[in-house]
Amino acid sequence: MNSRLLFPNIEGTEVLFTDEFQEYLLSLHDLLSDRILEARKERIRTVEMVHKNGINVLELPTSEINTTDWQVDSVPDDLKQPGIEISGPAGIASMFINAVNPGPEGERAVGYLDDDEDSGGHSFADTLNSALNRMYSVTGSLRFEDVSRDRVYEIEPGPLPFFMHRERGLHLDEADVTIDGNPVSATILSTALTLFHAGREQINLNQGVYFYLPKLESVEETSIYHDMFEASQELLKLPQNAIIKAIILVESLPTVFRMENMLYALGPYGAGLNAARWDLKASILEYIMADDKSVWPDRFDVDVKTTDFISNIFRRLVAVCLKHGAVAIGGMATALPSRDEEINELAADAIRSDKEWEARQGFLRGWSAHIYHMKTASDPFKEWWSTGWVPPEELKDPANFPLSIDTPIGAITTEGTRRNIRTIIEYVEGWLSGRGAKGIDSMEGREGKRPALMEDLATARISVGQVSQRIIHSAVGQDTEQTHTLGSVRHITDIEIDDILRLRATQFSGEELSAIESRYRASRKITLRWIKNYTDMDFRSLGSYTREDLANIALEPEAF
Repeated sequence: MNSRLLFPNIEGTEVLFTDEFQEYLLSLHDLLSDRILEARKERIRTVEMVHKNGINVLELPTSEINTTDWQVDSVPDDLKQPGIEISGPAGIASMFINAVNPGPEGERAVGYLDDDEDSGGHSFADTLNSALNRMYSVTGSLRFEDVSRDRVYEIEPGPLPFFMHRERGLHLDEADVTIDGNPVSATILSTALTLFHAGREQINLNQGVYFYLPKLESVEETSIYHDMFEASQELLKLPQNAIIKAIILVESLPTVFRMENMLYALGPYGAGLNAARWDLKASILEYIMADDKSVWPDRFDVDVKTTDFISNIFRRLVAVCLKHGAVAIGGMATALPSRDEEINELAADAIRSDKEWEARQGFLRGWSAHIYHMKTASDPFKEWWSTGWVPPEELKDPANFPLSIDTPIGAITTEGTRRNIRTIIEYVEGWLSGRGAKGIDSMEGREGKRPALMEDLATARISVGQVSQRIIHSAVGQDTEQTHTLGSVRHITDIEIDDILRLRATQFSGEELSAIESRYRASRKITLRWIKNYTDMDFRSLGSYTREDLANIALEPEAF
């Protein structure tokens, strides 16, 4: 083991952390770590600059990059397929296997977003599990035995979906792994693990190695990935014909203004753009947090299809891709299956409508959080593109879709705030259990039929941002005429915790109930801390806290 590099010897390290891998990891760290630290500082400066001077400071100067029709390098046929990409946490073997296997109708997804980011558990063990699952799945040998359920999960024969690896973002470190005494960048670690192990396996099988790039905000951040891929080609002695491609997730407000320049910065590795939804809304809230004229209505009222300025952002994204020969990928269908077929039909209708809209804008694919609704989400893309539809010239010009950031139309209600708080509490409880994604019904226990939604960190983030924005600007709930304050939000939080624990007491008992109650009590403390941070314009990600940090917050005095 290299003396510069320290990591806990846990399951998986003996396979993954070979001497050769350690040298590769150190080389990437030495090349990129200082630039990543500077990029984080620049993010803070950018937020402060926008709060002070307005959103227009995010615009980049006119140049050949954003005015000419240069083309991305050839996009592999894999990535040109219409349909759906199933999404799920890469670190959970059973879910990984289910995702790459055929769904209920006997069809596989065209792609699999194997996620170690927003739906991942954000621990060293999760990142190791993700790397192992990816490596073994490439050869079809991934297998998992669930002793408690007497069930064996195995990959079924036949062609697998293409893999879209999503690694942890540039804003995160992996505290359990240090180089020269400092935590390693989570991005460098997870991307290196994937390229070194699963990636080389894929290249040996003449497959492309594809990545989604999360949470990017600038051209410089994008160039870090370009240089990481470039260095990896040399350090790993990859063959000349090795294919590495990346799709940028447009999930930050700065990226909205910089899509063309960032796609260009990827050089030969650029393949497309993805229209993120919840993360983009969360980022917009962070950048307008100081503006008392931009307080948003309830988040469930801010639908992409009917909120003109967001629709326009996504049409511009498609235009950028069409102009430059890249692929445009749409958003997530989050509904989970229910035992009630009426609820499943309601979910299917909403998913079908959403994906039909995306396909008609020029999106090639979308995402689905569960195999149950995979075909419903996939068919609109396949049907639309099978008609021979060719995007008209006006859809290929980004100038036809000028950018503006407006305040959505809708009501500000205390009920909307309550649902946000319920979502945060439930999500953090799942996080404390090691889950980065959790099925949540923010109306649990109330009348009416609706599917639970598979929520990840993005949903919790927008919920925190929205609650905090309402506190900062003393927004009044139109349904109650109550002003949002720290005190009123704490009161709602207490009511929701009591209601959740009442429901859980009907579902669990004994030591299991005691453990659940303890996690929810801790979640309440962390929820209050997260909201207070945002009211202080501190937008630190939940993923940047270690488990020890969160345990300490649960023991500290309440944030407010």
